[in-house]
Amino acid sequence: MEAFDLYSPEIDANPFPYYEILREQYPCYWSESGKLWILSRYDDIVQATRDWETFSSSQGNMIDELPGRAGATLGTTDPPRHDRLRALSQAAFARKNIEQFIAPTLDIADRALERICERRAFEFINDFSSQITVGVLFRTMGLPERDHAEIRRKVILPVSTDKSVKGRNPEHIAAFKELSDFLTAEVAVRRANATDDLITHLAEAEIDGDRLSEREVVLTTATFVMAGVESLSSFMSMLALNLHDHPDARRRIVANPELIEPAIEESLRFNTSAQRFKRTVMRATELHGQRMRDGDKVALAFGSGNRDWRKFPNPDVYDIARRPQGHLGFGAGKHFCLGSQMARLVTAIAMKRFLERVPEYHLEVDEIAWNSSSNFRSPSALPFAMP
Repeated sequence: MEAFDLYSPEIDANPFPYYEILREQYPCYWSESGKLWILSRYDDIVQATRDWETFSSSQGNMIDELPGRAGATLGTTDPPRHDRLRALSQAAFARKNIEQFIAPTLDIADRALERICERRAFEFINDFSSQITVGVLFRTMGLPERDHAEIRRKVILPVSTDKSVKGRNPEHIAAFKELSDFLTAEVAVRRANATDDLITHLAEAEIDGDRLSEREVVLTTATFVMAGVESLSSFMSMLALNLHDHPDARRRIVANPELIEPAIEESLRFNTSAQRFKRTVMRATELHGQRMRDGDKVALAFGSGNRDWRKFPNPDVYDIARRPQGHLGFGAGKHFCLGSQMARLVTAIAMKRFLERVPEYHLEVDEIAWNSSSNFRSPSALPFAMP
C-alpha cells in the first residue's frame, strides 16, 4: 500500500497524519506514485539541504519540474553557480530598501479592506491576499498593472499538478511559457530603457564584471513572481486560516498587534505552503537502512520536518508563543528563501491592518477546497464572513 501518495486529494487537504506515519515508521520512504524517496525527519532534511554534493538541486527542485528551469534559477543550481546567481540577485535586492514595501502594502490593504468591510462577506485570497502580493510585487518590479486574479491563475497553473496524469499537463506547461514570454518582453524593455525597479536592477547587477545572462534574468524574475504572487499569498491565507481555527490566538493579536511577528513564525512552522522540494542523488548513500542510488530523486518534506517532535515539542499544537527557531518555512541551507525578509514584512503589515478592521471572521463553508500540487499546499478559496 502507498503510505504517501503525492497526488492524493487527502494529502492536499491534510498531509500531517501521513507525515507522522512516515517519520515514525518509514523515515526514508520510497514513494511509488512519485518515483522518489521522501525524507520526513527534521535532522535528515536539514542535513540534505546542507549536503548539496550528495543531494543536488541542479536537476530541478520541483517534484514535477517545468521545462527550461533546471540549472538556471536560484532554486535549481548548486555551488559555485548558485553562489554566483545568489550574489547577483542579492546585489539587485540591495538597491531596493525593504522599507519601500511598507507604503504600497498599506495602500493596497486599506483599499481592499474598504471593499471587504462594505460587503462583510468576502473571499480572502481573491479580495485580500492576492490583491496585496500581486500589487506590491508588480509595483516593485515595475510591471504593468494587471488583473490580479488572472495573474494569480497564471502563476498557480505552473506549480499545479494533474492527478489524472500524475504530473504537469499541457495547460500547466503553456502557462509557464506564457509567463516566461511576458517577462522576456519586460526584460527587453528594461534593457532599452532602464528604470528604478527590481527587473532593471537584476539586468544591471554586476560583481567583478560578472552579470546575469538574459535567460538568467528572465528565469530569476519568473521565480520571484511565482514566489511573490503564489507562495506569499498562500502563506498569508494559511495564516488567516490558522487564526480562524485558533480564535484565542487571534484575539491575543487583536489586543496586542505586535504578536503578529511570532504568529507568523509559528504559522510558517505549523502550516507552511512550501511542503516538499526535490533533490537528485549524485552519489549513492544510505539512510535508515535504505540505499539511495546515484540518479534517484528525493523529496525533502519541509512540512513534515516542521512537525517533528524531535525538534519541536508538541508539534501539532499551534502556539504563537513558541518562537520556533530553525523552522523550515523558508527552506534551509544554500537555498534558504532570498525574499524571506520581504515576505515577513509584507505579511506583518497586511495582517495587522486586516485584524484591525476584521477582528472576527468565520468560514462560510464546511470543507475547504485545496489546490492540487506535489510541492505546495494552499487553499484555492477561503470564503469568510464578518459577524
